[in-house]
Amino acid sequence: MTVSSMTGFARADGARDGFAWTWEVRSVNGKGLDIRAKLYGGYERLEPVVRDAVSQRFKRGNIGLALNVVRPGEGMRYRINRDLLNELVSLSETLDANSKMDAGTIADLLNVRGVLEAVEEQEDDDAREAREADILATLSVALDQMIESRAQEGGKLDVLLTGHIDQIAQTVARAEQTESARPDAIRARLQRQVSELLENGQFDIERLHQEAALLATKTDVREEIDRLKAHISAARSMIKQGGAIGRKLDFLCQEFNREANTLCSKANDIELTNCGMELKVSIDQLREQVQNVE
Repeated sequence: MTVSSMTGFARADGARDGFAWTWEVRSVNGKGLDIRAKLYGGYERLEPVVRDAVSQRFKRGNIGLALNVVRPGEGMRYRINRDLLNELVSLSETLDANSKMDAGTIADLLNVRGVLEAVEEQEDDDAREAREADILATLSVALDQMIESRAQEGGKLDVLLTGHIDQIAQTVARAEQTESARPDAIRARLQRQVSELLENGQFDIERLHQEAALLATKTDVREEIDRLKAHISAARSMIKQGGAIGRKLDFLCQEFNREANTLCSKANDIELTNCGMELKVSIDQLREQVQNVE
């Protein structure tokens, strides 16, 4: 299974008995699953079904859906609001008698909002339910297209994520070869420092050994490197698994960053410090891309 992006677009059309409709679905990044549906023209009652269909397919993302329905012309008739029209005619005649300006004709008055109203012909429940079932079937097509669209974007993300993890792995391998990470180098450095101190004065040997052991622990970065390797392996497994792994990867990035910070704080040579800084840059780049993963 490939990595799934939270970015995508889908459109699907349908028709029945002279009605035509279009579903448009858009998806962008989000911390959770946020569904916004715009269903007009009497189809608002489908919203619970629409939300359920979306939540069954997606775990994260800001998803917006819009349903546009075009009704057949023969299914409409027009009704005149005579009370409003008579009031406007009376007002028009009054203005026409007291002004040099033409108050307008009946045709002009019919264009006033509320005078001429479109009224939908009544239809039986079976016809309406059949059309709504077809509309929901078209929604299913659009959501399947969205899955494919997010998967295509996820394929591009897969390449980027893998590249960043490879870069992190290479930097960790360099850090492991530095003098600060080699036990023999740590031991030799401590022995040299202790010898220099003993030459210049008298010290409590037992206390000196304790301090040396503590210093060795504080400067030993092998544990951080081992944990970084484990995180690299976990990240590769998640990407290979695919699907909705965005939250897990985001948490793993926090763990990556924690180890990189500790590595920098323990570093006592310029090479290891450089490795730690490069790690932080690569981890930030990885985390930026992880924000796009479902």
